[in-house]
Amino acid sequence: VIGHPKYQESKRIAIFLSMPDEIQTEEIIKDIFKQGKECFIPRYKPDSNHMDMLKLASVEDISSLPLTSWNIHQPSDDDSVREEALSGGGLDLIFMPGLGFDKKGNRLGRGKGYYDTYLERCVKHPSGKPYTIALAFREQICESVPVAENDVPIDEILYEDC
Repeated sequence: VIGHPKYQESKRIAIFLSMPDEIQTEEIIKDIFKQGKECFIPRYKPDSNHMDMLKLASVEDISSLPLTSWNIHQPSDDDSVREEALSGGGLDLIFMPGLGFDKKGNRLGRGKGYYDTYLERCVKHPSGKPYTIALAFREQICESVPVAENDVPIDEILYEDC
């Protein structure tokens, strides 16, 4: 990931905070700050498909964030201090989680449509749709995954031995 050309050229990067069954992103987040890039993480609105990407101040900032029902850190609902990526300069790159992927760029998420809805909003931003990279285990690559008409294909899937 760190050597990927899209990562190298990106200045504003959104990345998920890993759940135990996902590719661990902590080292990537550390590198984002080491390289002087801007780091944004998801804030999901419960009982909806709305998600924002809010700016992190530092790696240490993560541990100060409250835990969600999924036991992952995210900025609180009343956190109005952090920049939301689309209210500023947009995003260059989004690293995406998922449960399954196929080689056509289709992604099976957790069923709420957070990322698909967010990418639709990105398309309307002056900076346009960011490049999307899914981080996966080889076992998550399938022949095909179910697709709905509002699913947005991802640009690239990185997995072991790819």
